[in-house]
Amino acid sequence: MKLTLIAVGISALLMGCSTANQSNQQSAPSGGTSITGNQLQKMNLSYPNTRKDDVTDSYFGTQVADPYRWLEDDMSSETKQWVKAENAVTQAYLAQVPSRDKLKERLKVLLDYEKVGAPFKEGRYTYFFKNDGLQNQAVLYRQLDDGEAHVFLDPNTFSEDGTTSLASIEFSKDGSLVTYLISEGGSDWRKAITIDVETMQSVSETLTDLKFSDISWLGNEGFYYSSYDKPEGSELSAKTDQHKLYFHSLKDKQSEDTLVFGGTQAQKNRYVSGHVTEDNRYLLISAAVSTSGNKLYLKDLNEPDSELVTILDNTDSDTQLLDNDGSTLLLVTNLAAPNKRVVSVDASQPQPENWQDFIPETNNVLDVSTGGGYIFASYMLDAISNVKQLDKSGKLVREITLPGVGTASGFSGKKDQQTLYYSFTNYKTPSTIFSLDVESGESAVYLKSKAKFDSDAYESKQVFYTSKDGTKVPMIITHKKGLKLDGSNPTMLYGYGGFNISLQPAFSSVTAAWLEQGGVYAVPNLRGGGEYGKAWHDAGTKLQKQNVFDDFIAAAEFLIAQNYTSPDYLAIRGGSNGGLLVGATMLQRPELFKVALPAVGVLDMLRYHTFTAGAGWAYDYGTAQDSKEMFDYLMTYSPVQNVREGVNYPATLITTGDHDDRVVPAHSFKFAAELQAKHTGPNPMLIRIETNAGHGAGTPISKTIEQYADIFGFTLYNMGVKVQ
Repeated sequence: MKLTLIAVGISALLMGCSTANQSNQQSAPSGGTSITGNQLQKMNLSYPNTRKDDVTDSYFGTQVADPYRWLEDDMSSETKQWVKAENAVTQAYLAQVPSRDKLKERLKVLLDYEKVGAPFKEGRYTYFFKNDGLQNQAVLYRQLDDGEAHVFLDPNTFSEDGTTSLASIEFSKDGSLVTYLISEGGSDWRKAITIDVETMQSVSETLTDLKFSDISWLGNEGFYYSSYDKPEGSELSAKTDQHKLYFHSLKDKQSEDTLVFGGTQAQKNRYVSGHVTEDNRYLLISAAVSTSGNKLYLKDLNEPDSELVTILDNTDSDTQLLDNDGSTLLLVTNLAAPNKRVVSVDASQPQPENWQDFIPETNNVLDVSTGGGYIFASYMLDAISNVKQLDKSGKLVREITLPGVGTASGFSGKKDQQTLYYSFTNYKTPSTIFSLDVESGESAVYLKSKAKFDSDAYESKQVFYTSKDGTKVPMIITHKKGLKLDGSNPTMLYGYGGFNISLQPAFSSVTAAWLEQGGVYAVPNLRGGGEYGKAWHDAGTKLQKQNVFDDFIAAAEFLIAQNYTSPDYLAIRGGSNGGLLVGATMLQRPELFKVALPAVGVLDMLRYHTFTAGAGWAYDYGTAQDSKEMFDYLMTYSPVQNVREGVNYPATLITTGDHDDRVVPAHSFKFAAELQAKHTGPNPMLIRIETNAGHGAGTPISKTIEQYADIFGFTLYNMGVKVQ
């Protein structure tokens, strides 16, 4: 069973960047200027001098300048000096924001409550994650029957500053052994540590250099994992595009691990994973060249020398194993079913022509899980959860009654569990954990949130607005009850719009801090996401990517037209692909927004595929090398290439981490340099670069508090709104 660490009241998609307390006076690179907060109040904002080089690339006969190419070298001393100089300017500016300390204290209060995750059974023990309040990382506890709970793993002891996190954990099927992955400094590279749960002693050497890897145990003899060869040069930015699946026997060294799949030109894939069925009978191997679509292979582990059987030999669909009953496989797929369906097939002939519908496709997107001998089909109805319990034959047992309109997740466990757990939340309601008796269908509150937030004082509603081409787009708007629609409300418009990711309503203590300031929080479900299936996703990809930006702009125009806010009080925020969304939108419609907050963004669309695993994003973006048509299209919106001279852009705070090895920080560095060189007007163009931090996962709470005090302080300060 794969375990997800408990949330700390922060939406995962909001965790796009991290923070640090940088000194207000640091040395600048040659030609740069150190500056203090007092100086900023007396003079125009002065940015470091960022060197321009004469670098150009040719695309289908078009020459494109790239003067800040040198900032891509994350190992150079000059880049590191530039980072220090930029942070000095940013921290000096933020030091003059009078509300920053007040916001920091309020964030501490809102985050300082006990957070406990749903329990799960492994072997003899029941485990659960808990954060006492302001612990940087959640702690994993265990207990035997109704006995006292004890600490099992405390990630806060992994490093002094809390930047080494527990990335994932996987128990062997009998629960006697466990492998856990750690991330250092937010990196996607992992170490794997395997211990005996009784003795807490290591039973294998520590594995290194795992990346984008699941762990799947085969009995107690070992497990499957995935990795790339360690790249030459910078491990943070060098390209990694040949993923491999290995089997690690506990008795062997990592150097002796068996290569199971990948490593040849015929098996070259960017993402490979292996999954062993609960009965240890089959290994399913998924192989993909991009973030959408996968090939699928099957191996009968009862016959170790058997050949791989091909289930799917193309990447035209997303297909994964759900469960098996003997030789009968249940697969979840969007092949010939854009909203997904579940099919059954015998492992002896598992190809699509033999598939039988088990849960047919409906008009709503399907997510599915198993536990207690049942199947739980969770549907999204305009991004809202609707859950049905089915028996082993696929027959409806009951619809799960949820406590309101929002997001329900969980409903998974081992086949023999009588009780399962699920959580329910929305933008104004802290997550509550419920227990579910799978036979009676009775739900009961297992653990109510202790968040220090008065949900009853707020309201959250879904609206539908019309995008540029006439498409109806849903959006959920949350704010204090009794809000005056006079156009003066500070509003945060948050979006993502890509990679088939669905934004479903979930509570965040960070967002709660914004709402307490009288802020409006609005989240549209843009095209490019997965809220309405594959067709909705595809409508925001490649040559249709502009649809995503148009949807976001239309959301802003709706909020303004309905007098929720006005351009003087509207901020836009997004991380990763959402950082691209913010970057492109602020350049296309700068007059529409007061503040822009792009976090860890994909901002150089001509070169994103040359770093780490970036080429795997081509399903959504295409690449500048694909064709002249694709190059021309990317050039219309790529943020780094579309900053114009003499434009008054919104007040901008770019955030990134210097150890981000997913969306390398060079994207943000180059965008900041372009804005600082070309922007005209009084608005600040700043970049906040967290040191020893990555793409966002595992960010310590202490850094989260610092980060959002800066982000919200910057936003409200530039809107002229006084913190309450």
